Amino acid sequence: MNGSPYPKSFASDNHTGVHPAVLAAIGAANTGDAPAYGDDRWTHDFEAKVKEVFGEGAAGFAVFNGSGANMVGLAQTLRRPFDAIICPDTAHIATGEAGAAERLLGVKLFTVSTPLGKLVPSDVTKVLDALEGSNQPRPTAVSISQVTELGTCYTPDEVSALADVAHAHGLLLHMDGARLANAAAFLGCPLRDFTTDAGVDVVNFGGTKNGALAAEAVIFLSATLAEGLPLLRRQSLQLASKMRFISAQLTALLTDDLWRANADHANAMSRRLADGVSDLPGLSIHYPVESNAVFATLPPEAIPVLQSMYSFHVWDKSESVVRWMTAFDTTPAHVDDFIADIRKVLNA
Repeated sequence: MNGSPYPKSFASDNHTGVHPAVLAAIGAANTGDAPAYGDDRWTHDFEAKVKEVFGEGAAGFAVFNGSGANMVGLAQTLRRPFDAIICPDTAHIATGEAGAAERLLGVKLFTVSTPLGKLVPSDVTKVLDALEGSNQPRPTAVSISQVTELGTCYTPDEVSALADVAHAHGLLLHMDGARLANAAAFLGCPLRDFTTDAGVDVVNFGGTKNGALAAEAVIFLSATLAEGLPLLRRQSLQLASKMRFISAQLTALLTDDLWRANADHANAMSRRLADGVSDLPGLSIHYPVESNAVFATLPPEAIPVLQSMYSFHVWDKSESVVRWMTAFDTTPAHVDDFIADIRKVLNA
C-alpha cells in the first residue's frame, strides 16, 4: 500500500517518496558526530559541488524548503524599506506562499499578467515607466520561475534578455528554481546555461521535487552577493543544526547528474501522458508541455469522476483546467493506466 486511496498521485511531485540514492546519502551521513550548522564535510562537499555545477563564483546555501529559499534569496536583493519586486502574476511568491514576501520581507510585489507565465523585457520596462515620478515603491529585483507555474520554460536567450534589462535599470534577477532540473532536462543544457551564463544573480536549486526528502539550495552566482548570507539564513529560520543531512541530499542529486536523470524521466512521463490523451474529444492541452506538468481542459462533469480515482488538482475551475504532475518515480504503467481511465470516463 502507498498510504493513499489512489493508485498513483498526479497532484504534485511533492507527493513522491525519496529517491533511493538520496536516502542512501542520508544514511551515509548518519555516522557518528559531526559539527553543527554546516561546519561539516557533507556541507563542504555540497558547497564545492555548487561551484563545479554553477561556476567558481557561485556560493550555495542549503535551506529547508522552497518558500524559505525564495525569502532568503529575495531578502538579499532588497536594500531599502520602499523596495519592490516585479514578477508574473502566477509567480509562487505572489500566489502560493501565503503572503510571505509581503509579511516577512515587507516588500511590494508588482505582478504582471503573462499568457504563459513568462516575463519579457517589455513587461519590466512598462512597470518601471509607470512608476516614474510616482510615490510607489521602487523595484530592486525581477523574480521569475524556472519552470514557470504553468509548466513552461525560459530559454537561455529569454533569461539573458531579462537579465540585461534588469541590470540596465540597476535591478537584480532572481530565479525561483523549484523545478530547475526539469527546465534543464527539457532544454537539453547544463544548469548554468540559463542561470550563471545568462546573467541570473540568485537562483534556487529545488531538491524536494526532484527526489529529495527536504532539501533546497539558495545559490548566489556572484560570491559578493552572498555577503552576510549566513546570518540572514539564521535570522530567517532556515539554518539547520544538523545541516549534514540536508547537504548530503543536495550533493547526491548534483553528483553524476542524478538530478537530470530524475527530471528527464519525470518530463518523459508528462509527455507520454499528454500524447496519450491529446486526441480525445472534449479534452485539450491548455499550455505547452515543457516539463513534468500537463494542464488539460476537461468537460466539467468528468473532473469529479476522475478525482474519485486519482489525486490531481483543478487549476482553473472557471475554465475546467486541471493540472497533472509526474515525478521521478512515475512509471509508464502508472501513466498508461491513467490514460486508460481518462478514456473510459470520456467514453473515448
